[in-house]
Amino acid sequence: MLHIPSTSGLRAFEAACRYLSFNQAAEELGVTPGAVSRQIQSLEHYLGKTLFHRHHKKVELTAVGRQYLSEVTVPLEKLSAASVRLRSETLRNALSICTYPTFAINWLIPRWANLYEKYPEIDIQLITSLNPADYERDDFDLSIQVLAEGTTVKGMQIDKLLDVDTYPVCSPKIAEQIKHPADLQNVVLLHENPRPTDWPRWLHMAGLDSIDSSKGLQFESANMVQHAAINGLGVAIGIDALVQEDIKAGRLVKPFDIVRRSGFPFHIVSTTRKASRPKLVAIREWMLEAAKQPV
Repeated sequence: MLHIPSTSGLRAFEAACRYLSFNQAAEELGVTPGAVSRQIQSLEHYLGKTLFHRHHKKVELTAVGRQYLSEVTVPLEKLSAASVRLRSETLRNALSICTYPTFAINWLIPRWANLYEKYPEIDIQLITSLNPADYERDDFDLSIQVLAEGTTVKGMQIDKLLDVDTYPVCSPKIAEQIKHPADLQNVVLLHENPRPTDWPRWLHMAGLDSIDSSKGLQFESANMVQHAAINGLGVAIGIDALVQEDIKAGRLVKPFDIVRRSGFPFHIVSTTRKASRPKLVAIREWMLEAAKQPV
């Protein structure tokens, strides 16, 4: 017998983890914040554990919540991928794009209207995953992946899309406390588990090896880290292409001019078997052109 909680509770939990906000999770799921809260309370009741600390206007994962997220993320992604494969039987004409959630939210979706205006005849199926697309398992048309500069793979077409330029970002209130890079010693550092070297490498570049790069709070995704920074929990390492909208809107501040360029840019990846298809060529060229445009 399988012991599986309500899928609505799991969806609400996963969305709330990404945003660290019941309000934003509710917006994504198309329900009210109260509904998200009730779904998560029901999940907590089922598990007999508290998953979130509730604060005024923000939430924070408990240690149990972080552990539960790490354990359910992969199964949920596999369930999503299996469902996508079955649904694709009725969406054979749709072009499937797999990308990281943060890249989709902060780079691709803000440009989606322009894409649809240019290619209204191309139906697109957008799938997000914290892990790179697995072309041996999944039959995606295109994916966005972080790969080493100059990577080549037999049977794959790989095009560099965007450099990964990294630097600290924080809320305007936190920015008032850090006038110089050395002031980072006195604030909470926010870490993204999939990118554990961002802080130590930036601090080394800034000549701040004396600061403990491991201190602070750990999060499962870039999206969670970014929202934690927006909500004033500490200072995160942002990727320029993914934080520009928040900086422009005043939700985040870039307190220092020191920028580190990673050797692992974002790339567009597709199989050579599909790469020359007109729809893929059109979307790939649109992405490469969009990457050249200012925010």
